[in-house]
Amino acid sequence: MAEKIKQAKAKINQRVTEKKKAVKSAVAKVKGNGTNTVTSNKLEMLVTVVSRNKGEYYADLIQSFDVNLQVIALANGTADAKTLRYLGLTDTEKSVIFSVIQQDKLPDALHTLDEKFKTVKGGKGIAYTIPLTSVIGTLIFGFLSNNKTVVKEESK
Repeated sequence: MAEKIKQAKAKINQRVTEKKKAVKSAVAKVKGNGTNTVTSNKLEMLVTVVSRNKGEYYADLIQSFDVNLQVIALANGTADAKTLRYLGLTDTEKSVIFSVIQQDKLPDALHTLDEKFKTVKGGKGIAYTIPLTSVIGTLIFGFLSNNKTVVKEESK
């Protein structure tokens, strides 16, 4: 009798193992064989400060680097009149452009901004980045990184 119980347990364990493998295989097919559709590219916040009348121009320029989210804030410079006169600056009205950009597009964007700061008349400015350490949700990350392969799964 004990031998029959051992054989039955062995058959049950074998069937359980087979079912687990089948479930893992089905899950892998649904998820695309385990590959993640979200890019592993990190995101950074690009902050650009330019004169107010050039804000839209630079926002359009930055958008050409697959930037889906930008915010333009109006600002005023903080230097006193004596310092402004010394530096030859007269315009204290600024636009601060906050852009979320992919890390791999950042060198090209910064290089282009540097060139435009040097060549555009009245287009001087500064730009710096702040790394983003986390983003909540795959869809939000997909939108911010301009990744069109991230698709919301429909519930069944």
